[in-house]
Amino acid sequence: MGSLLLGGLVFVFLSMATSIGLMVRARLPDHHLNAESKDVIRLATAVVGTLSALALGLLIASAKSSYDNAEVEMRTAAARVLLLDRVMAQYGPETDKARQLLRELIEKRLSRGWTTETTDEPSAKALGEYQDIEAVQGDLRSLLPKDAVQRSLQARALEVSGMLAETHWLLVESGKEGLPWAFLAVLVCWLGLLFATFGLQAPANPTVLSILLVCALSVAGAIFLVSDMANPYVGLIRVSDAPLQSAIERLGKP
Repeated sequence: MGSLLLGGLVFVFLSMATSIGLMVRARLPDHHLNAESKDVIRLATAVVGTLSALALGLLIASAKSSYDNAEVEMRTAAARVLLLDRVMAQYGPETDKARQLLRELIEKRLSRGWTTETTDEPSAKALGEYQDIEAVQGDLRSLLPKDAVQRSLQARALEVSGMLAETHWLLVESGKEGLPWAFLAVLVCWLGLLFATFGLQAPANPTVLSILLVCALSVAGAIFLVSDMANPYVGLIRVSDAPLQSAIERLGKP
């Protein structure tokens, strides 16, 4: 589900909960909303509000952590690509084919994106990324070092290419984790209950209704941010591919 769609649904849900509270208020006898009743409602609302704040804070922290980790992974992958290219350049002209394959891999990554669906699944026009990096490794293994220096460079290149392959498979394994949907559903239910009690206690005047709608929009915005940052390679708030763009400008140079 798209982050914008999710945020919109949460806003609609909270607005409906507020409307239900207002309608129930209009039909309840006066003694159901006397001072003592409102005090009890406020105490119960405080408990649910505290739980909701804690849950939302945990979701935001988790999404921010996922985003930061993805940003580090992007920079690390770009640095390893450059390192691998330089190691192969030091080996000699025998690695020209492998260097070209590496450049094509990065160009494909930039054109197809950085998600499990676009990097791991072969398409009619392109192989999966894991097959590309395995082709680079195959060329490196086929090299015939002439001295100890080239043997050392070959070993180092295979080590760095293995790290790149590991990064790919880590993405595949973690790419479908996403949001804890059960946790998010419970949180939205808690928030709906809160806004229903707001409507139950609020007088139906334009000022109060406007404030409640702004609050609902703010909460929906927070859910949108959580959802978008939990998927850092897609959506509106995504990890920049600038490190890869910078890397590809340096690939293939002597």
